[in-house]
Amino acid sequence: MMACHLVILNCAFPNDVALLLMNRRTAFLRSLALICATRPCFDAAAQTQTDELQQALRRGGCALVLRHAQTESGIGDPPGFRLDACSTQRNLSAEGKGQAQKIGVWFKARGLEPQRVYSSAWCRCKDTADLAFGRHILLPELNSTFEARSSQEAQTAGLKIRLANLTPGNFEVWITHQVNISALTGRGPSMASGFIVGRRGEVVAPFSVT
Repeated sequence: MMACHLVILNCAFPNDVALLLMNRRTAFLRSLALICATRPCFDAAAQTQTDELQQALRRGGCALVLRHAQTESGIGDPPGFRLDACSTQRNLSAEGKGQAQKIGVWFKARGLEPQRVYSSAWCRCKDTADLAFGRHILLPELNSTFEARSSQEAQTAGLKIRLANLTPGNFEVWITHQVNISALTGRGPSMASGFIVGRRGEVVAPFSVT
């Protein structure tokens, strides 16, 4: 069938046009073959990253510093919001709730259990913790400094002290906000992602399962 098509092309178009079409078809097939050939490489890279995450968490002496999952649209919180009233805050969206549950599934599937799960007092962080791990402990150092930049330095210093006291063989999960994570690591994660941070405050590996 392919030979017949080529004969028709040669009959219907000048030789240079037919050759151009054939060259384009050949280039397309080569590109398709390259994509198929490299797909296992992408899969292998993803598996390698997952293995590295597991190894780092099992070694312990680290914290997974995680940004809360996806929220409803907006920046910060509505004017006059209250920490004791979730309805006044910017909360998790349906997508975010699904992301948090997916994080929990990832940990359970690998038999990874954090020693402690700490959270900011904001409802979007607490809900992420509860949906992923079923528990949380409030830690003031994780509270958002978005509207309280004056306390950022002291909060970051407190987190570094806590990191230094982590013990090998155990890890903690800290669920907080982008501004806090950036102050601690110098990097800005997207929602529902974060970094494994070691005892010296170094970023061991990025973390994302969504």
